[in-house]
Amino acid sequence: MLMITCSIRYIIDPYKLKEFEHYGKSWIPLVETFGGQHHGYFLPSEGASNVALALFSFPSLAAYETYRASSLDDPECQAAFQ
Repeated sequence: MLMITCSIRYIIDPYKLKEFEHYGKSWIPLVETFGGQHHGYFLPSEGASNVALALFSFPSLAAYETYRASSLDDPECQAAFQ
């Protein structure tokens, strides 16, 4: 059973939709590589259309903290950050 779900709120530049799509798709397997489950990206059904939420879960807070620390040194994560 997954214990902790994190959310990240993005404000999307409407002129950089392709860049955001590439960025978003690149993080899904990276989170899973570090033991998490990426639930995808969600847009509001009403209101602003430039806001997205990403949701991903880890089995514990410790597993999430390990992911955060490890992602800082991982070459694939660094490429996604860029």
